Amino acid sequence: MNQVIETLLGHRSIRRLEDKPLTREQIELIVASAQAASTSSYIQSYSIIGITDPAKKKKLAELAGNQNYVEKNGHFFVFCGDLHRHELAGEMENKAVKDSIESTEKFMVMLIDTALAAQNAAIAAESMGLGICYIGGIRNHLDEVCELLNTPRRVIPLFGMAVGYPEKVTDQKPRLPLSHIYHENEYEQDEAVYKQQLEEYNKVISRYYTERTKGKRDDTWTGQMAGTFEKQSRMYMHDFIKEHGLNLK
Repeated sequence: MNQVIETLLGHRSIRRLEDKPLTREQIELIVASAQAASTSSYIQSYSIIGITDPAKKKKLAELAGNQNYVEKNGHFFVFCGDLHRHELAGEMENKAVKDSIESTEKFMVMLIDTALAAQNAAIAAESMGLGICYIGGIRNHLDEVCELLNTPRRVIPLFGMAVGYPEKVTDQKPRLPLSHIYHENEYEQDEAVYKQQLEEYNKVISRYYTERTKGKRDDTWTGQMAGTFEKQSRMYMHDFIKEHGLNLK
């Protein structure tokens, strides 16, 4: 096993970070690593906004559900899906690009590009001994986030990433077993097998929570997920995306 794989397998979300700024070199290396990620057809349909203004970090923390680590960290990145520059490219080259930009396919490309770039950034940060935590909570109030960050049409802030020096490293949550995630040649559709795998995983997760909380919690994974999906969240997103000229066709 090499150091890259050790870094990957050692990942966990770090929610207690020192309020100590990253160096300019660290920030630029993280962003350069993000840019080195694969991108569909060289489209590069994302932008990254680094937040250094304490007032903006505080406001983003509030909008994300009062998550303290959005405000207190080494650096806060906001990863945005971005097809704005491609609209400008169309204007510059006098090409009709509007239908493509507004298509579901290019919307998916934008999401995938951004996620790939962000994961490269995360691995780069962790390889430097830093901790990271993805912040989906910025999508709680995207209108206000867009206004705060002055994003143009065709640009959607998708998630944040708090990066910094770990103050406390928590235990790693066990992932689903490989046999449940990895299929060969076709998708396993025997629901009895599938449910049995989930029951076994529930035992692992329940034991994890029991040990971590000294008996105060014994959640199961299926219980958590059913509760998460039963509670509808951010249901405004469909209309919000369309208002910003994306995923229209």
